[in-house]
Amino acid sequence: MEVVKSLIQSEKDGSLSFGDFSLKEKQKKSDFKHEGDLYKVKSFYEITRLERNGAFVYESVPGTSVFNLNVSDKEIDFSLTGKGDIQITMELQAEKEYEVIVAGESLGVMKTNLGGKLTFSVEADENSKREVKIVEK
Repeated sequence: MEVVKSLIQSEKDGSLSFGDFSLKEKQKKSDFKHEGDLYKVKSFYEITRLERNGAFVYESVPGTSVFNLNVSDKEIDFSLTGKGDIQITMELQAEKEYEVIVAGESLGVMKTNLGGKLTFSVEADENSKREVKIVEK
């Protein structure tokens, strides 16, 4: 089972890894500096939540471990581990269409709401990573 033991860390490739779904009690880490931004993470078996500069970025229910989160103008990609059916919510641009691809298979094109929230599900396994890619259309 692979988790982010330090709760949040910068990777050598400039990406961000965060979350530990194996924790029995909620743990938090605030004011983590990464590429000029301040991040806050809360994680345990029930939920993993990431904020950047006080704004919502990512949430999973139940909790996950996210590896190599890369965000560009038109694409977001990362991999995750967790247990079972996981609902993921991300803050993107309001009223835009995005294709969500999990483990190489498209879940289809989805439109964000007025607040920019995009919600989708991933079937995860604690012993292997699931690749997720979100592409703006």
